[in-house]
Amino acid sequence: MMVSASPHYPVMLQEMLHYLAPQSHEIYVDATLGAGGYTRAILAQNPDCRVIAFDRDPLPHAMAQQWAGEYGERLTLVKSGFGDMQHALAALGVTRVDAVVLDLGVSSMQLDQPERGFSFRFDAPLDMRMDTTTGQSAADLVNTLPQDDLADILYQYGEERASRKIAAAIVKARQTQKITRTSELVAIIHSVLPRHPRDKIDPATRSFQALRIAVNRELEELEQVLTAAENILKPGARLIVVTFHSLEDRIVKNFLNARAKPQPAPSRHMPHIPQAPQMQNSKNAAHALTFKLLNSKPVQASVEEISQNSRSRSAKLRAAVRLASVTQQMAGES
Repeated sequence: MMVSASPHYPVMLQEMLHYLAPQSHEIYVDATLGAGGYTRAILAQNPDCRVIAFDRDPLPHAMAQQWAGEYGERLTLVKSGFGDMQHALAALGVTRVDAVVLDLGVSSMQLDQPERGFSFRFDAPLDMRMDTTTGQSAADLVNTLPQDDLADILYQYGEERASRKIAAAIVKARQTQKITRTSELVAIIHSVLPRHPRDKIDPATRSFQALRIAVNRELEELEQVLTAAENILKPGARLIVVTFHSLEDRIVKNFLNARAKPQPAPSRHMPHIPQAPQMQNSKNAAHALTFKLLNSKPVQASVEEISQNSRSRSAKLRAAVRLASVTQQMAGES
């Protein structure tokens, strides 16, 4: 595997550091190591903190070997998807941490590697796996899934309105020849949605996004890591998430709002909804809240950053602080 040492621009780095505010002797999880931009900045910000960095892609780990030695025992690299973060940390003897940071989506270094098949800009094997050693590739999905399932993936994960037409075209094409290259899939999509000069993005963009999300189970992993973060963050610990498309941001927004805002009392015209177990013995519903929002609206990249890195244009940063558990709050009141 060829490893590039060229720097990659971490999105909203200063904003992330502002909300994190690294302190001595604290333990942080960078759940998306990538090129190491966040991890290295955190370790540089405070010489006495520790970072445990996750990534399921072998490439970031190979790249990190060039600089990880600078930080000694302050840095621990874990080759694992962040959805399994809680179990992986437990295996290291870590049950509580002071922050979890997530920079979601596919990285620029992955997009720039033609052989990974993430980008339709290159003719390459139709793969798209973050971890190329396991799981089904995009080629596996487009060549084996029933037409309706393909259409659902394109619509739900790519918000592609022409999902049924594209799925039908894929199924028709694969009856003649197996689809194995990115260029072949692009040609099929363009046969349904020809590109016009006025198009701001290539018509293949949404379908490629959808397949990548499905191949890597990105939304399921995101839901899992948010729950894991809720379990392992200490009171006062921070959760910082940077998203790049509406599907991710909606999951993060709904998760935090559900845990940071008191739910309205049920209407007398609505059927009774049982309280969650953790609320039944609390004095009021506020005791069930587990996060406090640090920004009511997502932070977006500055004009200056967007001019330097167009990828940051769609980025949104949400941050929250972990509150004490219900048990701890009640104990403090007694």
